[in-house]
Amino acid sequence: MLYHPRGFARYPVLNLPNILTLARIFIIPIVVTTFFFDSPAMRWTACAFFTLAGITDFFDGYLARRAKQVSRLGRFLDPIADKLLVASVLLMLVAFHRLTPSSYLPALVILLREILVSGLREFLAELRVGLPVTKLAKYKTTAQMIALGFLIVGDDGPLWIPARVIGEYGLWAAAIVTLITGYDYLKSGLAHMAQDPPP
Repeated sequence: MLYHPRGFARYPVLNLPNILTLARIFIIPIVVTTFFFDSPAMRWTACAFFTLAGITDFFDGYLARRAKQVSRLGRFLDPIADKLLVASVLLMLVAFHRLTPSSYLPALVILLREILVSGLREFLAELRVGLPVTKLAKYKTTAQMIALGFLIVGDDGPLWIPARVIGEYGLWAAAIVTLITGYDYLKSGLAHMAQDPPP
């Protein structure tokens, strides 16, 4: 049996928050696949799954704190799931020419920041130092997902909602917040590097 009726108590790793995080990762291939069958229906399908993934991003952390089911696995998987989701959609939007050239820069900023922070986390893990997720970083993820949701729908949104324009302006706003949080993480990481004794 893989679960227990009372909060997956027998298998703490398989608690509901972690399952929601894993579900977010499993949704990524579905969203990516829709780009190869471009149509209004597929764009809305992709948006629906992407929105579902965004909802799991809220509830996995909320439920973990509420039910006191915060785990090391959850702390490890949650930021990875977010980065995989955002990076996958950004790459597909660029690959299928669903962004205007003016939006390539914020997309690149977001991708480079995620790579930088991932590298910092890996380096600091060797020093047994963690990079806590700040509130601004959470807002950054929310801004990215809202912008990407509009961009996925693109020109197939309702006529009275300029989805692509909203998405591209939102992407720029998300990139600015991304730069700020990236600088904060880099500053923290460099401080720990300075304390690292030479070999």
